[in-house]
Amino acid sequence: MNQSTLTTTALTVLRVVAGFLFAAHGWQKFNEFTIAGTQAAFSKMGVPAAEAVAPVIATLELVGGIALILGVLTRVFSALLALNMLGAFFLVHAPAGVFATNGGFELVLLLAAAGLAVALTGAGRLSVDRALFGRPGSKLSVLA
Repeated sequence: MNQSTLTTTALTVLRVVAGFLFAAHGWQKFNEFTIAGTQAAFSKMGVPAAEAVAPVIATLELVGGIALILGVLTRVFSALLALNMLGAFFLVHAPAGVFATNGGFELVLLLAAAGLAVALTGAGRLSVDRALFGRPGSKLSVLA
């Protein structure tokens, strides 16, 4: 494989796996925990405006995760999801240390890094963004 093929494959794997994990967490907030349960958990964790924030975060994670899987508006959703994870890092997980088993930040830090990496690189060749906006000279090619 040449470097271009390897880069395309690596970026696609990162985008799809991160998207799947974000979507799974959003789905969990809607269906397993419920929005009311997520609001209560966020409130208990000290998240400001938990009643308003919980449905926004659940929707961002679900819709944004699906968008990453497909590669739709990838830079926008990746940046928003990275900010979401940085919020979780600073508001909730940092004081608990590294390990997730102790409520720590290892997963949120990794997801923030994945979101930032995809936001910086774009969706890559195998994406809806590339199909729609990837034409040379297109003013929207920055999205691809």
